[in-house]
This record gives sequence, C-alpha cells and structure tokens, in this order.
Amino acid sequence: MTTAQPLDVQPTPLALLLLGREADPRSERGVECPGDLPSPSDPDLVARACAAKERLGDRVFVLGHHYQRDEVIQFADVTGDSFKLARDAAARPEAEYIVFCGVHFMAESADILTTDAQAVVLPDLAAGCSMADMATAEQVAECWDVLTDAGIADQVVPVSYMNSSADIKAFTGRHGGTICTSSNAKRALEWAVEQGEKILFLPDQHLGRNTAVRDMGMSLEDCVVYNPHKPNGGLTAEQLRDAKMILWRGHCSVHGRFSVESVEDVRARIPGVNVLVHPECKHEVVAAADYVGSTEYIIKALEAAPPGSKWAIGTELNLVRRLANRFAAEDKEIVFLDKTVCFCSTMNRIDLPHLVWTLESLADGKLVNRIEVDPETEKFAKLALERMLALP
Repeated sequence: MTTAQPLDVQPTPLALLLLGREADPRSERGVECPGDLPSPSDPDLVARACAAKERLGDRVFVLGHHYQRDEVIQFADVTGDSFKLARDAAARPEAEYIVFCGVHFMAESADILTTDAQAVVLPDLAAGCSMADMATAEQVAECWDVLTDAGIADQVVPVSYMNSSADIKAFTGRHGGTICTSSNAKRALEWAVEQGEKILFLPDQHLGRNTAVRDMGMSLEDCVVYNPHKPNGGLTAEQLRDAKMILWRGHCSVHGRFSVESVEDVRARIPGVNVLVHPECKHEVVAAADYVGSTEYIIKALEAAPPGSKWAIGTELNLVRRLANRFAAEDKEIVFLDKTVCFCSTMNRIDLPHLVWTLESLADGKLVNRIEVDPETEKFAKLALERMLALP
C-alpha cells in the first residue's frame, strides 16, 4: 500500500485576489492597514464594533452599499446605491467621519459632495472597482485626441457613469458633460443629445448600449466600442464620424458574467419565473429578461411583487441573498440568475475586521484610510455631478 503524496498545487494570483489575500497593483490601491487588523475568528468582533460606534456617537456616519456583506450592513446607518449614499453623506454635515462601506470611487464621490471639515474613510483601501479602473485619465485624454483628429470632438458630449474615478468625472466636467446613474441614464443621454450630436459614454459599454438602444430608440449600428488598448481605439475616423454612441470598452465583472444561457436555464428550472436584471448586463441578456432596472428598481420591484411570485435576479449575490431572506415570509421565491456563485470580490474586501479596526482607530483619535480628492479634480468633478443633479 502506498501513501498518497500531497498535491503540489499553488494558488494562482487570481485565486488569491478573489480570496482577499492579495492585491492587484494595476487596479487596487493597497491593502495594508497601519496597525493590527483583528482576526476574523475573534468572537468579540460584533461587540467591539458596537462599542466603538457608541463611543463615536454622532461623530461617525456609516454608509453601507447594497452589495456589502451582512456582517457589515448591520452597522450601516443608511444603505443604498453609490449616489444615494454620497447624497446621504452630504446631508449629514455634523458628522465628523463618514465611513463608506463600499468601493473607492464611491468614497471619492462622498468626499466631493461633503464639506472640507468632514473626513471620508474607506475601511480597506484595496476595495476598488474593476469597471472604474478600466478607464484611466491618460487613456481618456488620448481618446479625446483621437476624436479631435477625427474632426468630431466639438460634436461629442461625454457622459460618465457614477461608477468612475474622480479623474474621469473631472474630465467629464471639463468637457461639458454630465454624470449618470443606472436610474437616470436615459435622462442624462437625452440631455446630452440636446447638447451635441454624439455621446462618449464612460466606462461601462453595456449600460451605455442598453440605454441608447432600449430606451432611446437608437440601433446597435449607431454604437461603436472604443478600445483604449488599441491604436485609435480600434476604430477608423469614418466609424467615429458615423457613430452616435461611442462606448468605452469597460464592463462590470459581476454583471458581465450573466448570459442568455443563464436566462434560458432558469426559465426551464422554474416555470413562470420573472427574470429581472441590472442594465450593466450584456445587451442580449437585457433583451432576454422580463424586467431591467437599477439596484433601487430591483428592490422596489420585489417589494411590490405579489406573494407566490418567482424571481430570478441578475445582480450581485449579497443583495440577491439578502432580498431572498427578506421576502421569504411573503412566499416570494427569489433566486440568483446564474448557477455560479459570484460576489463582487473588491466590494467584499470590506469585512467586519476592517470595519472594527476603522471604528476603533477613529474612536481612539486616529484618522485612517482617508479618501481625499485634490481641489482641482474636485472642482470639475463636482461640476459634472451638479449638471446631473440639475437634470429634469
């Protein structure tokens, strides 16, 4: 009888990233805490978080994005999508510390909209957003040069999704554009069409395409995709001149996973199911779904759904699971659209140990992980955000 030898298997960098044990230097901003991070197995984590939050009192305001873990959400003073939370932060000028349990671009937006006297804190600086990181300031400036060389820059109005860095929001503000959310993307595009002949939509190609074709009546042929990793975006000057929508080649790593096969499979498994997906999904998935809408739309649709109804939801798993538990007592069957478990890996970096470390540090008078947008960037990013707020 021979003894089995252990397999010489080493975890890949991607596996370590998804497990939260490594960082991707190309898209993340660091993971080290300047102090001792509590152990995830510490049985007193919840009590420690409660005690630190109580010590801080009204000096701290904790924001929790819908995609956060339940262990973190329980300590949020408000929950919501990225823009709602940034506005909630701005509505609490008395709070000295804004602890944003979300990702980096969300904390930047909160810093832009809050006062200089407030400090916005991100519990883990590695909580980035792969979509936001798909458009850098240098790449977008190069794209504008390409549009200028094609003779159309003066016809183009940039519209940037809220899920973008402060640098991209500032670029948008400088060039006469506006920001949008998944809830008001149609209104933003309608406004942009009134300002110019063409739209540069950053950084999520799927939201841009779905809004243009599904909501604005454009055709797929009206849209081209600008790839920042190819010369001239992989497009000819003629293609740029003929296009109405110039879509940046970016996407959400979670919503981009859903497929038409996922929709067909869940319909076969659950007769009578309603398929409800986020507009960050691919165009063919949106076309195959019964309902399409933002995170807030998804929540409201399930709140209004009749008892006994069945729903397959195409968005981040933490939220879907929370909604399934919430509405189980009302006999609403809610399942995740795909068979494969898919959390937002960077959003999930905000865990209870990081939150405890953050709250205890603040309670001890140590400001940690502050997110600050420089004044020049803030000026033009705020201009783009204010244009959005002024939309009818």
